[in-house]
Amino acid sequence: QVQLVESGGGLVQAGGSLRLSCAASGRTFSSYSMAWFRQAPGKEREFVTAINWSGGITYYADSVKGRFTSSRDNAKNTVYLQMNSLKPEDTAVYYCAAGFGTRGTRSYEYDYWGQGTQVTVSS
Repeated sequence: QVQLVESGGGLVQAGGSLRLSCAASGRTFSSYSMAWFRQAPGKEREFVTAINWSGGITYYADSVKGRFTSSRDNAKNTVYLQMNSLKPEDTAVYYCAAGFGTRGTRSYEYDYWGQGTQVTVSS
């Protein structure tokens, strides 16, 4: 069982930055691929980024490439999402997700989910 707790969301102006954190419970964090998804009001949940167990492989949605960076610290059981050059269309609830082993970009590949953190970007 893995429990995930996101933090770092908030209100920011367009062009600004935020860093989200996701703290995971458990002693096998380094065995999990981690991902961030987001869901805007009235829209389906969408993939943002995924990172493999070592942090050496990352995937990004086209909409965030070059602006967002995911990283992880296995010693701290934490994964991060650095978001720069934020746009109003980035406004959403951001969810952290964990899947054992190698996982990809689809939400069904991830078994554990956090409660989400709200990110609001004003124009």
